[in-house]
Amino acid sequence: MRENVLEVAITYLALGMDAEKVVLFRQSEVPEVCELTWLLSCVSPMGLLERAHSYKDKLAKGLQANVGLFTYPVLMASDILAYDSDIVPVGKDQKQHVEMARDMAGTFNHLFGVDCLVLPEPQVPSDELTAKVPGTDGEKMSKSYGNSIWIFESGKKLKKAIGQIVTDSREPSEPKDPEGVLLMSFLRLFLAPADSEEWRERVRKGGEDAPGYGHMKMRLIEAIDEAFAPARARREELLADLGEVERILARGAEKARARARATVDRCYRACGLR
Repeated sequence: MRENVLEVAITYLALGMDAEKVVLFRQSEVPEVCELTWLLSCVSPMGLLERAHSYKDKLAKGLQANVGLFTYPVLMASDILAYDSDIVPVGKDQKQHVEMARDMAGTFNHLFGVDCLVLPEPQVPSDELTAKVPGTDGEKMSKSYGNSIWIFESGKKLKKAIGQIVTDSREPSEPKDPEGVLLMSFLRLFLAPADSEEWRERVRKGGEDAPGYGHMKMRLIEAIDEAFAPARARREELLADLGEVERILARGAEKARARARATVDRCYRACGLR
């Protein structure tokens, strides 16, 4: 777990996050979020949590239900509300969590007659493609589903990951709807608009000039390598100086705790605990 958390921080920094302009920190180093989670749990109806997509989806996949899974939306709401967040960038599938955070904040403010929690707004990408990135099986990409492609994968490992993208047995020459070809969804993420449209048209027309799935996978590997080359180089630099990464996280946690503490104290005063 510690390695995974550090890897996420390094990934953000490698992809261009400026630690001087943002607050990057480990969530576990801000215990105030747990305090706010309890306060929100005391005002959140069971029915609201039962409607959470994340809870229903995991039950449908056969995962055992527990209190942590059931109350996860409350924890996520606290992660948003503790810092007075007004705009929350999310994918389409996460929009419900922001809406639930608004419901919980609104309920708390109403019950205690004080606007001590800011009601956030979701910011979903306008491009339908990037609002929900597909996984290698066509479902939402998620490490927990085992259908993800790692940004820093290269060489044989990247080729193996791309090779797992689901295809069908249709011949390359057979005309196909690009929207129904999963590989096209990936190529659209990395190719320039004009190049992407050219590939879509070749798939749509079929014939001798139509690309086969193997050809499309090779082009995708090339595009991914080109897109992430700078980030991969930056990641190697960060891995060689983990002390600096830890210092960035420590500074961020100090700033985050100060803001979260102020929010929790407002909530304590509102409900009579201060």
